[in-house]
Amino acid sequence: MKRIHYFPLLFSITLFFISCNLQPEAKEEVSKNDLARSFSNTYKPPVFENDNRTEKIKSLAPEIQQLFEAYRVDRNIPGIAYGIVVDGELVVASATGKIDLEKERPASPKSAFRIASMTKSFTAMAITKLRDQGKLSFSDPVAKYVPQVGKLEYLTSDAPTIDIENLLTMTAGFPEDNPWGDRQLEETDQMLIDLIDSGISFSNAPSFTYEYSNTGYAILGRIITQVSGQPYQDYIRENIFQPLGMNHTYWEYDNVPEDLLVLGYRWEDEQWKLEPMLHDGSFGSMGGLITTIEDFSKYVGLHLSAWPPRSGEDNGPIKRSSLREMQTPQFSGMYAGATDYNEETCPITSGYGYGLRIYTDCHDITWGSHGGALPGFGSNYVFFPEYGIGVMAFCNLTYTTPWPLAKIRKLLFEKADLKPRKLPASDILLERQKQVVELIQSWNEDVDSGTEETLLAENFYLDKSRGHRVKEVKEIMNEAGAIQKVEDFVPLNQLRGSFDVQTENGVLDVFFTLSPETVPKVQRIYLSFEASK
Repeated sequence: MKRIHYFPLLFSITLFFISCNLQPEAKEEVSKNDLARSFSNTYKPPVFENDNRTEKIKSLAPEIQQLFEAYRVDRNIPGIAYGIVVDGELVVASATGKIDLEKERPASPKSAFRIASMTKSFTAMAITKLRDQGKLSFSDPVAKYVPQVGKLEYLTSDAPTIDIENLLTMTAGFPEDNPWGDRQLEETDQMLIDLIDSGISFSNAPSFTYEYSNTGYAILGRIITQVSGQPYQDYIRENIFQPLGMNHTYWEYDNVPEDLLVLGYRWEDEQWKLEPMLHDGSFGSMGGLITTIEDFSKYVGLHLSAWPPRSGEDNGPIKRSSLREMQTPQFSGMYAGATDYNEETCPITSGYGYGLRIYTDCHDITWGSHGGALPGFGSNYVFFPEYGIGVMAFCNLTYTTPWPLAKIRKLLFEKADLKPRKLPASDILLERQKQVVELIQSWNEDVDSGTEETLLAENFYLDKSRGHRVKEVKEIMNEAGAIQKVEDFVPLNQLRGSFDVQTENGVLDVFFTLSPETVPKVQRIYLSFEASK
């Protein structure tokens, strides 16, 4: 059984996925005519087989608690709260330590932590929703909404104009601004305007490469305000928090009930020292949110709900297709030296979507993630779309990774042995499978089998003559011997895949792919035989 491994993400990774790929054109609002478009009534989305993920994860709760308790003590963290979501349900939620050392208030899943840069995906979601509503385009120049940006001095004469998608994907050319940006959180709108007006220094030309920018997301907050006609905080509250029932998520710490407000600390001189809380301000759209594990689990559930693509109601705060768009990496690069939780080499490709980092490892497993750090706080979350699970953790120690993520993944993917959804074979693939089995048994150089005209696409014998194809297949089938059992079809998508055939002398692997015609036909067949040992 293949084991699934994951590279233990470092909290402050921001620059290793640099690439110079061109960005795709931005998608625009769906037209009214598109709403009446037709769709298949036979499509079968991927499903979980023998799904007992919830029970498996719940059974690990005591071990997960022990991991967090040991990690908190080892890292001198005052308090940690954490949770695990399966689909839209928070199935594990717990905490360890204190949120207020002086008053000795214990941490809980209801404690309100500042989650710092995890805020960025909410900002990106609000921008995407405004795009879907036809109120802006990702290809719009930023200067259309923030005129001061039009005055910036670019590095090169061939630099493209900064557009909204550049801000979303952190490719505007602005320099990495951690931790400077953190200290701007409570600045006024006028400070942000004055900063832009006085000139922002560029580290790269726009659209050339990725570089993490808090300033870019502060500008996105300004655009939300300009386009929606209301403060970005209110727009996000009304259009994301309220529809999700996130009633204990805040922008301003003064609004948090005192007994639930988490105080932030730093560890210095072998003691905890209280960090001053920062008020909400113009940079809040890059890192100002305060929320609970219970509330944030609903947001994680929303991102998981985007998968798999399917028909049916689509009534979330944002369309499923737009969620998937947010989770699509841009300017991807590879980290060849990555290792998994067993410290085995496992290269990872990664890129930044819209307020999310997206990773795919050497086992072809994909996950979305984002961390957060501010004075007094550290946070992170990951979600695995193909598995329908998400994990999140918040802590109250300055710039601290809030969890032993590698050990948690080892429990989830090795001990619990979680499996991804599987795609059922489409009806046309199953029909063609039967015909292909019939064909490879009855192919004859002189006589048409009777299925060839309906089965094979027009290119089939043009690419290789019928005589040569029949000869090759007959040689393989003579070596394989009589067919004993045809195994289940394993689809790659709706129109291609493979299946094994148990034969008298071994196993025959059959792969085929279908044409894009209204009635798809076989455009390519590949057979390989492995003799029994």
